[in-house]
This record gives sequence, C-alpha cells and structure tokens, in this order.
Amino acid sequence: MPNDLSSKIAAGNLAVSLLVLMIKYVAYLVTGSVALYSDALESIINVVTAGATIVAIRSAARPPDAEHPYGHQKAEYLSAMAVGALIVGAGVAVLWEAHGAFRTPHAIETPWSGMVVNAVATVLNVTWGSVLIRQGRRRRSAALVADGKHLLTDVVTSLGVLAGVALVVLTGIEILDPAIAVAVALYVLWSGGCVLARSMNSLLDEAAPAEELRRIREVIARNTGDVIETHDLRTRRAGRTTFIEFHLVVPGGMTVAQSHEICDRLEAALADGLDGAVVTIHVEPDYEAKHGCRAAP
Repeated sequence: MPNDLSSKIAAGNLAVSLLVLMIKYVAYLVTGSVALYSDALESIINVVTAGATIVAIRSAARPPDAEHPYGHQKAEYLSAMAVGALIVGAGVAVLWEAHGAFRTPHAIETPWSGMVVNAVATVLNVTWGSVLIRQGRRRRSAALVADGKHLLTDVVTSLGVLAGVALVVLTGIEILDPAIAVAVALYVLWSGGCVLARSMNSLLDEAAPAEELRRIREVIARNTGDVIETHDLRTRRAGRTTFIEFHLVVPGGMTVAQSHEICDRLEAALADGLDGAVVTIHVEPDYEAKHGCRAAP
C-alpha cells in the first residue's frame, strides 16, 4: 500500500508540474520577459523529473530477484541524482538566456498581468512541494523528497523573477531583468549540487541517522535476554529499507535452538520498531566478548 500511494503521489506530481509549466509559459507570452521565460524553462525540468520519479518509485518497489537479492530500492537515489543533474542543467540554461538578454535588453510588456499569472504558479509549487517533502519523508522516498525540494527551489526562482520584473517596471532599468535571472540561476546551481551530494552519500551506503540508531540500540537492549553482549552494530539505508547487522555473544553452553530463539525475538522486535528493517545477526560464543559483560552494540 505505501508504494501504491507513493506512485499515486508521483503521478499527481507530474500533473501539477505540467499545469505549472503551462501557467508560467503564459506569463512569458504575456510579458516577453527573459526572467519569466527562464522561470518557465526551469519548470520544464520539473516535468521531466516528475516522470523520472514515477519510473524510479515503480522500479524501487520491485521485489528482490536473483540478480538483485537486496532489492531495487537504490533506483530512487539514481532518480534523485538525475533530478540534481537536471536542476544544474536548468541553472546553466537560465544563465545562457540571461547572457542573451544582457546583450539585447528590451522592455517588458504588460508586466503586472504576467506577474499575477506567474504568482498563481508559484502558489501551486510551494503547496505541492511541501506535500511531496512531507509524504516523501514519511514513506522514506528519496525521489519524492528530491522532487519536493526541487519545486521549492523553483519557488525561490519564481520569487526572484517576480522581484526582478517589479524592479524593471518601477525603475525602468531594463538590464535588471537578466541581472535577477543570473542571481536566481546561481541559486539553482547551488540547490542542484546539494541534491547531487545527498544522493551520492546515500548510494555510498550511508548509515542510518542518529535518532534511528538510538532506537535500534534501545530495541536490541530490551530484547537480548540471557546474552553476554552485542557489538559491531552496522547499518545502511536503501530507500525505505534499513539494513541492520550486529554480533550477538551468547554463553558457550547455550544450544543452537536457544540462540536461534533469541535471534528471532530480536529480528521481530526490530521489524516492529522500524518499518522496512532487514536484520542480520552473527552469533558468537562467550570467548568472543569484547567488553566482558552485557553491553549495547
């Protein structure tokens, strides 16, 4: 069910992105402003990344198979990296358009009408972007979170563009139009670089965040029973799945069946406490203890 809902959210994102693109392009047609054109151009990237997100979420939801025994969850990180690259590309495109406007500045036609139209698209983006980030974090979907942050970047872009158009109208200085576009483009480039960096960290098997690690240690401590200690806890994240590994030191005289029962209890407790947990436990005899008494991993 969570994956079905994520797919529906991603499909809704594509529809909203198309609507916003059409609204922004109308704003450009009304004004002829290069800043508004650049804003519409950036929205094309929203449409492309929304489509990529749909593909990534569906790919990540596929069950493990012989070639991918750990699942396909990292497809979402690949999508997030594509989003980051496209954001950077949008920033470069905006710089290119601004360069042309610097060379041949021109007056903006019916600016206030265009600004009102663009503001409608901005409101849609800030509302939907917040929904994507909230739902993406709830479902641990890197692709949805990346798309939401991209939309909020688009909001900042739009606000900068609206400010530029207003300044051009109030001051009559036409070169301010491309100047604001350049400032916005630099912000877009920075935002795209941040998305790329976060996605690369996740692809490199980044550990679970500190709060989740604390919960894991608490669950293990409450369910160890008659073990001597646990140690060498390791975690890594892949989409909605958290892989948990640690060593469990038991008394030398404990039977295989008894140690297996403890492992089952720990795995069940971790699965209940963390959505999508995959647990691997290495059982060791007492002479492998590192602390000489029961200890948290």
